[in-house]
Amino acid sequence: MKQNMSTGGKKAWGDTLFRSLTLAFALGILVLFAGILVALWHESLPAIEKFGFSFLTSAAWNPVKDEFGAIIPVVGTLVSTLLAMLIAVPLSIGVALFLAELAPSWMRAPFGTAIELLAAIPSIVYGMWGLFVLAPIMADHVQPWLQTYLGFIPLFSGAPMGIGMLTAGLVLALMILPFIASVTRDVFLMVPKNLKEAAYGMGATTWEVVRDVMIPYGKKGIVGAVFLGMGRALGETMAVTFVIGNAYHLSWSLFAPGNSIASTLANEFTEADSDVYLASLIELGLVLFLMTFIVLGAAQIWLRRSVAGGGK
Repeated sequence: MKQNMSTGGKKAWGDTLFRSLTLAFALGILVLFAGILVALWHESLPAIEKFGFSFLTSAAWNPVKDEFGAIIPVVGTLVSTLLAMLIAVPLSIGVALFLAELAPSWMRAPFGTAIELLAAIPSIVYGMWGLFVLAPIMADHVQPWLQTYLGFIPLFSGAPMGIGMLTAGLVLALMILPFIASVTRDVFLMVPKNLKEAAYGMGATTWEVVRDVMIPYGKKGIVGAVFLGMGRALGETMAVTFVIGNAYHLSWSLFAPGNSIASTLANEFTEADSDVYLASLIELGLVLFLMTFIVLGAAQIWLRRSVAGGGK
């Protein structure tokens, strides 16, 4: 009896210790988040006090006159990320479906490994490849073709220079595709076989099984993979810096060079020679931090409501 009580006490003590450690780890994440936010806010105060809310709406960027605004880098970040998601998400889901459902068994392992290896390539390598390989192809073939047949749309007007928003979006899409595809493939592989076999037994086609069984079952994981890729695209630095053009002006054309928050920080942080200049760059980092938090937070809210509503 005493031995059982002693064993029970040890288990209770172990459970309490484990619970306390995991709680400390979880609280540590919140403390780290708050610490980053407070540090960015404090270092941004000179710019916040000087420009106020107009920092978010101004297109000015003149280090000589200490005039700064975030609208051009913010728009560049959002546009390049949107382009990357529009390209990468359908391709990633298609690749994941092929590997999980359609590919022969001998092909799944090597192709899956190749996709995961793409995620391990450093971003600067993607940037160099984009500048020296993709940009000339865009300038000589892709952009002239788009201009010829779709030039009446403002998005595809302007001189085909190779670098610009469209090229940055393509490079970002290639970078985030392995992340989304590998996670989505694992989600599809977790779908119970009896659900798929039941659907096939009722006469469903492969497309119907994918549409009505696999995607609804793994919707939460797929959305998580998509927002994981979006988070990577929002903060990507070196690859975008190589190919976006790094120009401070707004244009409707995807061929025109632009800028992003990350590329602005990479290009100018070491050149900041005044307190307001440095604070403005740090405030850009604060804006990017908040943008990422808002996007991922909105995704979590949508997922919870979707699950609570039965996926409708």
